[in-house]
Amino acid sequence: MSTGVLEDARRERWRERCGPGISMRKRRQLQRRQRQSQTQDSPLLAAVTGSNDPGRSWRRALELTEASAMETRPQEGRKGPPPRDVPPVVGLLLSMALMNALLYLCLDRLFISPRRSTEDPTRCPHGHFRMGPMSNCSPWLSCEQLRTEVRQMKRVGEGAVKRVFLSEWKERKVALSRLTRLEVRDDFLHGLRMLKSLQSEHVVTLLGYCEDDNSILTEYHPLGPLSSLEATLNLSKYRSTNTWQHRLQLALGYVAIIDFLHRSPLGTLVMCDSSDLPKTLSQYLLTANFSIVLNDLDALPLVNRSTGALVKCGHRELRGDFVAPEQLWPYGEDVPFHDDLMPAYDEKIDIWKIPDVSSFLLGHVEGSDMVRFHLFDIHKACKSQTPAERPTAQDVLDTYQKVLNLLRDTTTPQTREML
Repeated sequence: MSTGVLEDARRERWRERCGPGISMRKRRQLQRRQRQSQTQDSPLLAAVTGSNDPGRSWRRALELTEASAMETRPQEGRKGPPPRDVPPVVGLLLSMALMNALLYLCLDRLFISPRRSTEDPTRCPHGHFRMGPMSNCSPWLSCEQLRTEVRQMKRVGEGAVKRVFLSEWKERKVALSRLTRLEVRDDFLHGLRMLKSLQSEHVVTLLGYCEDDNSILTEYHPLGPLSSLEATLNLSKYRSTNTWQHRLQLALGYVAIIDFLHRSPLGTLVMCDSSDLPKTLSQYLLTANFSIVLNDLDALPLVNRSTGALVKCGHRELRGDFVAPEQLWPYGEDVPFHDDLMPAYDEKIDIWKIPDVSSFLLGHVEGSDMVRFHLFDIHKACKSQTPAERPTAQDVLDTYQKVLNLLRDTTTPQTREML
């Protein structure tokens, strides 16, 4: 008997058992799929086992198989390897990682202190002031209020731009500044603009102003300008504060003001009213809690490096060792001074003057020489003939703070042993 006859007989027997329309190849496919899904409650298994008619059951199973193949055919047509199911363990690990990240963010927001704001929360908003025992902030006083509520008493100071009078406002002592002459009104108004824009712990508190009357009202500090420091410390009332610790703290406060000006909200400002030591000291006030505030802001020109704009302090020739070398006339005695020929300079002129001002503030009390010893290197750098080689005000401030922290608890006998 030929092979073809045997194959026909085999197919005939299969049709008698399972019914028409089911080939052996289809049967093998169904058996394979049945074995793969025997642990699942699938429609294919129900189709094969849920009926008493074997032929009808296999036909139903074939229809479900072909439908499943049609659903998966688009995925089989894609290029690349077939997609694989993600193992449950991997999904669990990803979920745990996500939960840990969320937990970290929550803890960071709850328990880690936020970055400090650049604004002092104890200060009043712009356009307002608070001084002494005042609990609330008040708006700057207007022209009408200055005329009716402020009582002028006696003159306590005078400069090229303004006269200062001790005055009274609501039983509080205040300082009333008035323009000296109309020729310098531009400088007066420039100082007012600076005073309004730079209100901070480093600048005297503005209480009000009136441009129509050329008057400015500020907080009064009875200890006066910084130039009177020695006389103040010699008083019996303040003799206990005449120590190198307090004096170094004053020097640190002075450098902090220079750093504030060099990084002000308006840009890099230069302290031009500083042609000699007495003139420089007169620009600052000594407060009742022995800190320093800038009081005179009439000459604060702006350095703008993006446009290449530098500054010149005044229109006359400067002399002496106190001013920076670049402020001196560079063409010798044979060439007469001419402002148009004088080169401009930048804020590094303020750095040159720091050692001289600090030396005055440190005085000659016990321990001050030890402080000078620790500040020697930074002061030497400040006196570099090349402006670009001088440190920034921030560098000097950091060094002063390190020295203060290092020597804060050092007693006088110990400092002598160190030296």
